[in-house]
Amino acid sequence: MIMYICLEGIDGSGKSTQIALIREWLTTIGQKVLKIREPTESDIGMLIRKMLQSSRATEENFQNTLALLFAADRTVLMEEIGKAESDGKVVISDRCFYSSIVYQNDGKWISKINKHAKKPDITILLDLDVETALKRCEGKDQFENQYFLENVRKKYLELAEKEDFYVVNANNGLNKIHHDIKRIISPKFGICI
Repeated sequence: MIMYICLEGIDGSGKSTQIALIREWLTTIGQKVLKIREPTESDIGMLIRKMLQSSRATEENFQNTLALLFAADRTVLMEEIGKAESDGKVVISDRCFYSSIVYQNDGKWISKINKHAKKPDITILLDLDVETALKRCEGKDQFENQYFLENVRKKYLELAEKEDFYVVNANNGLNKIHHDIKRIISPKFGICI
């Protein structure tokens, strides 16, 4: 089955962990799976990762530069997603253009520069309180501060309502979160859990 699933959430919400669990589960039910993440491992993606370490990462001009780089990096992903879909794979993504909408300012501009980005078939927001997120984060990125993440979380919840995301309480335990995600995804594969 061809499907593009995206997990979104503030830093520390458990996206990577849940994606690994979803990938394993989908594989056991006979699906071919491609796991992707933003930023990618491309040269552009590696530049983004380096820039995220900068003390200037939350400044407006720096944010504009990051937004453009993320949009460019997504063009790399669109090729990967297209190939995976041609091969009949389920694509699971750690973030998509929705992250830029909530992390960078000016959502209309972000949407415009990402107009060629594929919209996921299913978007799941792992909603986590900021205090817990900060405890989980390694503190490497400038985005990992309470004020910034509270604003991002608020934007995510607003976007989730507007775009009809599924929202999963990421304050729960690992297994409960995974079960909640499987309950969202399994009907799309004709499976009851």
